[in-house]
Amino acid sequence: MLALAIAALAVAAGTGSTSCAAQPAIIAIGYIGHPYVPPPNPYPLDDTAQNEGLDGAQLGIDDDNGTGRFTGQTFELDPIIVRPEADVDAAILSLKENTRFIVTNLPAAELLHAAKQFPNRVFINAGSTDDALRGAECLRNMLHTIPSRAMLTDGLAQYLATKKWQHWFLVVGPAADDELYAAAATRSAAKFGANIIAQKRWTFQTANTHADTGHVTLQTEIPAFTRVGDYDVLVVADEQRTFGEELADRTFLPRPVVGTQGLVATGWSPVNEEWGALQLQDRFMRKFHRHMTARDYAAWLAVRAVGEAAVRSRSSDGETVAKYMRGSEFLVSGFKGQGQSFRHWNGQMRQPILIAGPRILVSASPQPGFLHQRNVLDTLGFDEHESQCKL
Repeated sequence: MLALAIAALAVAAGTGSTSCAAQPAIIAIGYIGHPYVPPPNPYPLDDTAQNEGLDGAQLGIDDDNGTGRFTGQTFELDPIIVRPEADVDAAILSLKENTRFIVTNLPAAELLHAAKQFPNRVFINAGSTDDALRGAECLRNMLHTIPSRAMLTDGLAQYLATKKWQHWFLVVGPAADDELYAAAATRSAAKFGANIIAQKRWTFQTANTHADTGHVTLQTEIPAFTRVGDYDVLVVADEQRTFGEELADRTFLPRPVVGTQGLVATGWSPVNEEWGALQLQDRFMRKFHRHMTARDYAAWLAVRAVGEAAVRSRSSDGETVAKYMRGSEFLVSGFKGQGQSFRHWNGQMRQPILIAGPRILVSASPQPGFLHQRNVLDTLGFDEHESQCKL
């Protein structure tokens, strides 16, 4: 009888301890972006990425919770889609008070304003490639998982150098972003020994290329436009996608088209199946029924970085997690062959840059032979000694 009584007490004690067990710590991550805007010149095979960026963040939350269940941590995403004319500050104020980390897919000016207004939040930029955000306008509470323009053009320039395609013809579109890409490409050319033999601005107002015989005008104009002497490769700066796709196979000389169209340097591409990337691509496709874009990947990576830092630091405190993310021990797997970490001098995540064609992965930079005294990934973009960021 005494043994049975002791056993009953033990069961009761066990039941009571279960009911009082600690609830999982909840880590809230915000997401702020703008509604989908169709590209100005859609092509028949384009995906419709209605929730570009947001879908990547949603998949990141799934992955964070997959690992967080082993450490008693739960991750929640609080997404807000803000119309272009709406107040981003009001959207941020509507987030839960304990939302320390905010993943953004915003233009550079809006992101910079928001980060200044809310210095106690950590903004993880997954949308803007502007070099200024990592340079003179950098902020301590801003991190970047999308590569900068300088990283993209450096990755491309390294590959072109390995091919000995060192004579460039640079074609620049009419948009302000095109000018910024052209400036980054010019810097990369000087950095890796290329020579820009000609630079021209695209000013044509072409006819509707989707109409019958829409190709006829371009078939006449582009050969004349690209007759500038000899060069190895045509580098196009057309971030708005208004004309770059039209250049390939129509140039006066039979030369490759690279840059924002043709052979592109990117943080992510649907054609990447190496380093285990196929399983990430498949999971994204099953969940959202479309391909993962570079902005989807950057948002996924931002959410995964928070999750990885929280799990590794065994903490749900925002300050502790943010400090760990910037620390020397932090690494996150990004399915690109190397662990990825944040540069302490400007908050940019160092990562390989994919060199991708429309249907295949051609290469990945850094290229073999490009060395660095600390981390070969720092051959891409502004290194510490040349950075204008003063944190």
